[in-house]
Amino acid sequence: MIDLLYFAWVRERIGLPRERLETEAATVAELVEELRAREERYDLAFADLSSLRVALDQELAEFDAPLAGVREVAFFPPMTGG
Repeated sequence: MIDLLYFAWVRERIGLPRERLETEAATVAELVEELRAREERYDLAFADLSSLRVALDQELAEFDAPLAGVREVAFFPPMTGG
């Protein structure tokens, strides 16, 4: 089981702040494809990966990163300074 966390507009589009998921995905990209196939709201949230960042167990990662041993995946828009 993996905990998925959604922040900012990702959370708004999906309608959930978090959920638990059993997945066979080997990478973050495969997980995203699995989510996009679930419902339209996920497809909309993950339509443009260039506008998203991902963290695995609270460490920034790339979408080709492996999920083996990962307990938490967080999706969020890029942060800006201010």
